[in-house]
Amino acid sequence: MTYLDNAATSLQKPAAVGKAALYAVNHLASPGRGGYEAAMAAAETVLRCREEAADLFSVPDPEHVVFTCNATHALNIAVKSLVRPGDRVVISGYEHNAVLRPLHAVGNVKILVAASEPFEPESTFHAFESRITNDTAAVICNHMSNVFGYILPVERIAALCRERGVPFVLDASQSAGALDVNMSALKAAFIAMPGHKGLYGPQGTGILLCGDSPVKTFMEGGTGSMSAKAEMPDFLPDRLEAGTHNLPGIAGLLEGIQFVKRRGTDRILCHEKELVGRAAEALESLPGLRVYKAPHLFCQGGVLSFRFYDRDCETVGSELSDRGIAVRAGLHCAPLAHRSAGTAECGTVRMSVSAFSTKRDIDELIKAAEDLLKKKINK
Repeated sequence: MTYLDNAATSLQKPAAVGKAALYAVNHLASPGRGGYEAAMAAAETVLRCREEAADLFSVPDPEHVVFTCNATHALNIAVKSLVRPGDRVVISGYEHNAVLRPLHAVGNVKILVAASEPFEPESTFHAFESRITNDTAAVICNHMSNVFGYILPVERIAALCRERGVPFVLDASQSAGALDVNMSALKAAFIAMPGHKGLYGPQGTGILLCGDSPVKTFMEGGTGSMSAKAEMPDFLPDRLEAGTHNLPGIAGLLEGIQFVKRRGTDRILCHEKELVGRAAEALESLPGLRVYKAPHLFCQGGVLSFRFYDRDCETVGSELSDRGIAVRAGLHCAPLAHRSAGTAECGTVRMSVSAFSTKRDIDELIKAAEDLLKKKINK
């Protein structure tokens, strides 16, 4: 299989990730639930993963690294900690349903979309600038679009939020592990990310980086600390980590984060941009295709969308699958992004790469696209 669906999950991972997860299944118990060897080893693994993540993302206190089930879980905590019914919230035109649906669930939230076309960072910034006011409860911004790979000007948007005293939330689902995600520089209220994409950890893992904003519990239960109290502990990470940890997931995630640190985010991003540029140039040369690429790759990461003018995207995705090529087709759980790009009616076919993708993978996709076009002509 030619795997080009890394924006959904990184199927190809460092070998150490699976080995660590398997070891945890057989050797690690629950942290904070005992003083015996298996429990203490589990606690050490969790602490190491927390510390490695804090180092990678410039979080001053590792205890502000909270483990979640995924980025959606993390974003729900962030949204429901900051937003109340009747509040005013500003979001980008590229937000995932993991942001939109929690906001709607809060109820009676005035959602202002800072809309802009893809790959226009100046326009995006001014859209935020005109909408953020001092009474805004939160600004939520996607770092990199999961549909188009558009890298938004989040540093400038975060600075604007600081100037106006508005909490800033970053969705780093597509950027963590490839772009610079710096908690200390952004001074965000929260940064949410999955463990199973650019951090190369197992599915069922996620991270919420917490700033100084008050946090609202998403669920309550045992933490191994303050057990005599009926209320959840008031300190991090315990306040947000009720129940038994996903030790196999965290053990694998630790190895994934260490891989990213060894390889370097700059090197990973350079590799991904090179592959996306190769794909965009070749696909653009084919008749009957629309390719959504940045004029200059400085504001596009490892995601590229395209569509056939005369063929349904879901059909194309299925035909590519028949040829052993894994991509994703449709709206990608991000209807706002498609409205921003004018593709809400048709969707797109999305290819997305990782540190493990190769030029051969790209060439296989290009050849398959050429074959599909020839097949259409011959009909």
